[in-house]
Amino acid sequence: MVEVQDVWRSFGAGATAVHALRGVSFTARRGELTALRGRSGSGKTTLLNLVGGLDAPTSGRIMLDGTDLAGLDEAGRLTMRRDRIGFVFQSFGLIPILSAAENVGVPMRLRKVPAAQREERVQTLLALVGLADHAEQRPTELSGGQQQRVAIARALANEPALIIADEPTGQLDSETGRSVMQLLRAVVRSEGVTVLVATHDPQLMELSDRVVELRDGQIVD
Repeated sequence: MVEVQDVWRSFGAGATAVHALRGVSFTARRGELTALRGRSGSGKTTLLNLVGGLDAPTSGRIMLDGTDLAGLDEAGRLTMRRDRIGFVFQSFGLIPILSAAENVGVPMRLRKVPAAQREERVQTLLALVGLADHAEQRPTELSGGQQQRVAIARALANEPALIIADEPTGQLDSETGRSVMQLLRAVVRSEGVTVLVATHDPQLMELSDRVVELRDGQIVD
């Protein structure tokens, strides 16, 4: 599903250049939850941004579901992100004035999915994440764990092949964080989606199929 080949990402040039990634290579298989482990500054977020098409590598190659991201122009990357990738952020990223159901429906509105089909998908996803009874509540009326569950439902809206989650439990207590990770684990099974999650919490590694450790921009064997 994801193939990263000898990827470098540098910022700046010459003696002052900062090498955030140094020859990173790994694969994430379809229908697998892969955890990127490493301390802050290890390169996890940089790598997720590259795989998600939010940034481009200095050198190397990234294949996503058979597509070489380097061969896409900005419009092509935008379409890839909209149709094939779902994003889950540490800060939830929900729109405050919208209800849970409306937040989940936003990606489908961008694709101009018919209203009846959109509403059915929203109901299905809120049920999947255990929030069917909270559809009309706004983010401020939900707990942190519930907000992240809405964010996961939103990430699934367009039936992506890949979900990228950057520290999805970073603002949650350990018990709630584990519940969210268990939900991601269940999503892998029920939706057949690939999940790539960055975390520094060793307790969450137990729920992953594979753990890829980054240290100073390099994969640690």
